Amino acid sequence: MTITELPVHHAWWKESNVYQIYPASFKDSNGDGVGDIPGIISELDYIAGLGVDIVWLCPCYKSPQVDMGYDISDYKDIYEKYGTLSDIDELISGLHKRGLKFVMDLVVNHTSDQHWWFQSAISSKDSEYRDWYIWKKPNYAADGTRQPPNNWLSYFGGSAWEYDANSDEYYLHLFAKEQPDLNWENPRVREAVHDIMRFWLDRGVDGFRMDVINFISKDPALPDAPITNHASVYQHGAVHYATGPRLHEYLQGLGNILKQYDAFSVGEMPCVYNPTDIIDAVGFERNELSMIFQFEIVDLDHGPGGKYTARTWALTELKAIIDKWQTFMQTNDGWNALYLENHDQARSVSRFASDAPNVRKISAKMLATFLGFQSGTIFVYQGQELGLANVPKSWGIDKYRDVESLNNYEENAAAGASKEVLDSILAEMQKKARDNARTPMPWNTTDNAGFSPVTPWMDVNEDYKLWNAESQVNDPSSVYAYWQSVFRTRREFKDVLVYGKFVLVDALNESVFAYKRVYGSTEALIVTLFKDSEVTWTVPKEYIKSGKILLTNYDRRDIDGVVVLRPFEAFVLLVH
Repeated sequence: MTITELPVHHAWWKESNVYQIYPASFKDSNGDGVGDIPGIISELDYIAGLGVDIVWLCPCYKSPQVDMGYDISDYKDIYEKYGTLSDIDELISGLHKRGLKFVMDLVVNHTSDQHWWFQSAISSKDSEYRDWYIWKKPNYAADGTRQPPNNWLSYFGGSAWEYDANSDEYYLHLFAKEQPDLNWENPRVREAVHDIMRFWLDRGVDGFRMDVINFISKDPALPDAPITNHASVYQHGAVHYATGPRLHEYLQGLGNILKQYDAFSVGEMPCVYNPTDIIDAVGFERNELSMIFQFEIVDLDHGPGGKYTARTWALTELKAIIDKWQTFMQTNDGWNALYLENHDQARSVSRFASDAPNVRKISAKMLATFLGFQSGTIFVYQGQELGLANVPKSWGIDKYRDVESLNNYEENAAAGASKEVLDSILAEMQKKARDNARTPMPWNTTDNAGFSPVTPWMDVNEDYKLWNAESQVNDPSSVYAYWQSVFRTRREFKDVLVYGKFVLVDALNESVFAYKRVYGSTEALIVTLFKDSEVTWTVPKEYIKSGKILLTNYDRRDIDGVVVLRPFEAFVLLVH
């Protein structure tokens, strides 16, 4: 294939690796069972020791916690269980002293219904904040029954509209009813968001992860969604708000502020599968976003009935997705945000490889290799660096905490679903529920995994005696040490491993995922096996070159024309 040569725009955030923290589950410093900012501060050396450059903290703002902090009631204050503004200042200072940057979560598609903007808006149709949110009159069926303004489905189930009897109007909430969507058509809303950004940037924040940022521009007509699920009254309406008519105008408003501070940004952009729809958001010269999270990889195992139905995927599907995004970004001067885990996704070793005890460490290292040398900025979620796995299959519904999972299960139960159907939903929750990522961080083998001196807000994973930070940080064979090597190798060979072009190798192989990076006369071949048994791989002739093994999760020294790959084997070969 011909690799299009573009001028390589260097940027600090392209060479950076990001560590994501979910505050409720990281470390409890004051014995209330909930993680907090002082707990994070106490482990800054652990984070810095991993070799990352940026810390991204999930929402820590004042919040009623209906959606674990993604429902914000005050953007300029801190949730009391997490700490205070002075604690955030100390965190920023501690990170900067260690040469790390700090990124906050910016959640501005919606607020909490307890935010004073919304409290004013719902109090009267004459409120100056009424049009800060999206209100519509009801529709009425032929029999006179009141209906929502359109058929949009909420991501947390049911209608995306909530009726307010006092005003006889509905307000839009794409998520929980306690998370009303802001009306970005109103310039005062945009000004308020810009003010929030400057407040934190002036405080020393180095950038933002922007929650569902592509949802901020809706089709003003708010039309019905096409009917794609005949079993549901409500339908996914993303076609009318995932890339709305004024999205890029709004993103450039945010980008102008970010540019003033040389700040970093990553946009979460769900429901966008065509790269041409989003290249304007991340093109280097566009001054909108540095990069975006796309969802195609983490949607691979979603079945025909949605996330909590089963689907078996093929490795060639994964290859096609990655090749599409890698190639598209490098030929259009964009940049990828690379991740397999975050606070909304299950553990990658359980989901994409194997958490069986005999191969768990090896397969976690394989996934680190697979992800760690693609083109883009690497995002590692707390515990991923330890090879943490999903919750036990023995967990019942009473152990789960997340509103998304519980709503789905309860809706099916209320609709009379059989025990067999409910058991299948629970099995899919064990594979994909957000709770898998939110179990308390296991620090050591003491009670509650060293996370808290008291019973935590959510149960710890029962395997913490074997899988914890203390047992790995000084073990050169650990998953933690392997991630250190991934980051060190990327940094040492940044020309080829950060800025090199991506080329997929052996595209039709259903067991081996191989690719190379090319920069001038330097090449790196990355080989990963997505199988728990040995596979004989015939190396394509053009890649049989003498070189140096930079990294291996076994003890491989070299390669020749035919390679016997061991279960979940991975290696990186450098060729000059």
